[in-house]
Amino acid sequence: MDEISNLFVIAIALLVLASMWKIFQKAGRKGWEAIIPIYNLFVIQKIINKPWWWVLLMFIPYIGMIWAIWSTNLLAKSFGKNEGFTLGLVFLPFIFYPMLAFSNATYTNPRNKNENDLHNDEVEVEEVTE
Repeated sequence: MDEISNLFVIAIALLVLASMWKIFQKAGRKGWEAIIPIYNLFVIQKIINKPWWWVLLMFIPYIGMIWAIWSTNLLAKSFGKNEGFTLGLVFLPFIFYPMLAFSNATYTNPRNKNENDLHNDEVEVEEVTE
């Protein structure tokens, strides 16, 4: 029975790793970057357009969970998903990471979106002469 449960855990881990590989590729990164521990966290920060030092904050006991969940939320939003999907990624990663990876969700670069939003919010002021 232990062998079957071990195989099940390994299969789930491989499914999540394959999903992360595909998510990284969708974001324009190399898939292998997803399977290297710690380094993949730095790459995720690049994907979600956050500074590298957020990874350091993730290693602070208890408080680090805030940055890890926040990063997960921004990753979901980078693919057009909402906070409900983020909860799925956090609590049921073996279901929601494959959904994100193998669905038609497309990556929208947060940096480009922010730049476009800034340009759209600018208001031109015309000078009135009398």
